[in-house]
Amino acid sequence: MLRFVLRRLLVAALTLVVISLVTFGLFFAVPSSPAKVMCGKNCTAEDIAQVERRLGLDRPLPRQYADFVQGIFAGRTYGEGDFRQDCPAPCLGYSFRNNQPVTEIITQRAPVTFSIVLGGAVLWLAIGVSLGMVSALHRGTVFDRAAIGVTLAGASMQVYFFGLVLLYLLVYSSGLLPFPTYTPFTQSPARWAGGLLLPWMTLGFLNSALYARLSRAQMVETLSEDFVRTARAKGLPARKVHTRHALRAAITPIVTIAGLDVGTSLGGTFITETIFGLQGLGKATVEAVQFLNLPVVMATVLLAAVFIVVANIVVDVLYAVIDPRVRLN
Repeated sequence: MLRFVLRRLLVAALTLVVISLVTFGLFFAVPSSPAKVMCGKNCTAEDIAQVERRLGLDRPLPRQYADFVQGIFAGRTYGEGDFRQDCPAPCLGYSFRNNQPVTEIITQRAPVTFSIVLGGAVLWLAIGVSLGMVSALHRGTVFDRAAIGVTLAGASMQVYFFGLVLLYLLVYSSGLLPFPTYTPFTQSPARWAGGLLLPWMTLGFLNSALYARLSRAQMVETLSEDFVRTARAKGLPARKVHTRHALRAAITPIVTIAGLDVGTSLGGTFITETIFGLQGLGKATVEAVQFLNLPVVMATVLLAAVFIVVANIVVDVLYAVIDPRVRLN
């Protein structure tokens, strides 16, 4: 198992190196003048030269990339004299538009996105997988048909519609819930959960539709497999057959999709954050694009890639736990 994990970590590290090279090239090597892009249309040649000096863009590209990697592990300094700015490790760049290291922007916004996604993921996995499994075990019944109808409704809705409906019904009309706000978990767990309940409900209902349909299809297919029929023929209780044998085999593809969904969502949930007025990574990325704040855009793109790579590692490890044969590959 340890060897399997180490192989996956090595592949992940190499993948991140390649991603960092590609990301750096897209934002700082492909544009003919990244400083001009960040400075804007009304900047003079002197302003552009000043931006280049502050960000080190007047150096050769290999040196710029080496400085970027050094900043991640050891920190770096931008500018000189009165414009000198220290960026402690892990330094993902410095935003002179915001006048702060990019890492500070991310650490301010990331907890919001993490809270939204992780809470929503718990709901959509719990609701979706449970509903799909129960529907498969009661195939053709009224419950199964009702569950299919609910999942179809959920799959056909969009976040910006369902979120606004919940906002109107539960906040503005009835006052059952407070308007969504973010309170750090360490400050007040109750206020943290209460302020994010609506985003969780929105993501939980909409995404659970996909997982319910997938879980049902996988469970129906698994229940017809030979090893399940053999377990029944041996006289095992139905509960043990369904949970220990059928569920374990059916959950494998669900783990894959869940890992990718969570990893992708951690990179930013712009629509959800916008609907409920929350300042997360998604809004930070869009704002950086609007103002051509390349250091922030590059950092958030790289961070989203890291989330997906880490999610894949977690999925691989879970695969190895669920199915030990995977460790041999």
